[in-house]
Amino acid sequence: MADNEQKAMQLIAEAEKKLNSSKSFLGSLFGGSSKVEEAVDCYLRAANLFKMAKKWAQAGQAFCSAAQLHLKAGVRHDAATNFVDASNCYKKCDPNEAVSCLLKAIEIYTDMGRFTVAAKQHQNIAELYETECVDLARAMQHYEQAADYFRGEESTSSANKCMLKLAQYAAQLEHYDKAIQIYEQIAKSSLDNSLLKYSAKEYMFRAALCHLCVDILNAQHAVEKYCALYPAFADTRECKLIKELIEHLEEQNIDAFTEAVKTYDSISRLDQWYTSMLVRIKKQINDNPDLR
Repeated sequence: MADNEQKAMQLIAEAEKKLNSSKSFLGSLFGGSSKVEEAVDCYLRAANLFKMAKKWAQAGQAFCSAAQLHLKAGVRHDAATNFVDASNCYKKCDPNEAVSCLLKAIEIYTDMGRFTVAAKQHQNIAELYETECVDLARAMQHYEQAADYFRGEESTSSANKCMLKLAQYAAQLEHYDKAIQIYEQIAKSSLDNSLLKYSAKEYMFRAALCHLCVDILNAQHAVEKYCALYPAFADTRECKLIKELIEHLEEQNIDAFTEAVKTYDSISRLDQWYTSMLVRIKKQINDNPDLR
């Protein structure tokens, strides 16, 4: 490991030496551009040696140096690739720097009209904000931008995946209107596709829960609307649960509410998102003595 690190440092010194000689008057006369190409090669070899030595920050820096040289030489695609390589190294030690590298890559990709690739990198940034940097508001921004680019390139399935993530976090941050709008929109588009039709019930269920977090009457109207749009929804366990919950909320019956959720969960496991929404809805029984 130490041997790889030492070799990498020698290559960095070699790259800098080549760059300095390419800047001199004689160097510019006698193959200055080939010296720059050799320096890029040194930086890339050094980056891979640093990776082998698990020196992630140094590897990231070496990839960034190669990217900057590629940019100056006008080799934009290679520069973007180097920035993505750098971000993969920084992910292991400095997530904020990883985001910074991906933003540089995105700038190049959008300038080149490579919107699908740019969208994927926005998705990667969103995932970093979900897990490493933990900033859900920023994760939402990047999921929205990714969805926008995917939609522009007719990648509807990828756009919807990003929008569903956006809705999930919008609801968590209590931006219920935004979440409802997304879930309803994707439910409607799913109904137009025979392969996706079955998944519409999940999005309607999620939207109804968001409605319940705000207002019981709105939730009732929403469920009626969903059943009109998709008659099969009325027979689903999800729809039946929503109707039961509305009834128990109106009666302010906290035990019956808990029992209904428990019964549903015993057959279809509720994940953390559903659980947190249901806890918020249940809290209304205690917080609002008269829900009617």
